Amino acid sequence: MTIFQAIIIGIVQGLTEFLPVSSSGHIELSKALLGVQLQENLEFSIAVHVATVLSTLLVFRKEIADLFVGFFEFKLNSQTHFILKLLLSAIPVAVVGVLFKEQVETLFEGNLFVVGLMLLVTATLLTLTKVIQRKQTTPISYIDSLIIGVAQAVAVMPGLSRSGATISTGLILGKNRDEVARFSFLMVIIPVLGATLLDIIKGDIASVFTPAVVAGFIAAFVSGFIACSFMLRMVRKGNLYWFAIYCAAIGVIALIAS
Repeated sequence: MTIFQAIIIGIVQGLTEFLPVSSSGHIELSKALLGVQLQENLEFSIAVHVATVLSTLLVFRKEIADLFVGFFEFKLNSQTHFILKLLLSAIPVAVVGVLFKEQVETLFEGNLFVVGLMLLVTATLLTLTKVIQRKQTTPISYIDSLIIGVAQAVAVMPGLSRSGATISTGLILGKNRDEVARFSFLMVIIPVLGATLLDIIKGDIASVFTPAVVAGFIAAFVSGFIACSFMLRMVRKGNLYWFAIYCAAIGVIALIAS
């Protein structure tokens, strides 16, 4: 992988991890266009995922600090409940990762038809947030967190946006926009760190300080920070249907290319 390819894929990973347009789908499209096989670049894959997690921590640094302060009061306060809901939301994707890891990985082998189809599903979900108008004022309950967690687990499909699926599900359930955005971005930290740790344990990590890996890490971190901040504003304004149009167009292109 060249430095140029690493920067392009890093930017794609950082932007699409938070924008509801499917990071996996765009990574597959980028790999096809650039002729890169990320399965052979484990260090790079780990680096860009860690970069997006770090960008999330930076954007939500105040909220995360508040959660830790409240949690270590060792009381069932609002912060402790929020952390427990985040942990509950991670269970469905953990089950999928443990029981169906090999089946899911087979889908990430240049299957542009699946990518295109799932991008159209993403477009449908984002459109529903506009069609189904509910009072989005109630907080996220434990049942809601599990349902949103199931949406995240289903979004392991290439082309189905994780942020699109979780944010759309929360809004369709009638949850508060600010809380849905915060919950959607924070809930990804646990499974990404878990999957990264497993990759490090199981993988043969040669070097994480090659120029391409470092370039990809920086590109993913910077673009991830920008995308996460931008997406928070978009969710609050309720303008997700513009992303639906984009996903539909890219989905059709992917289907034709397949």
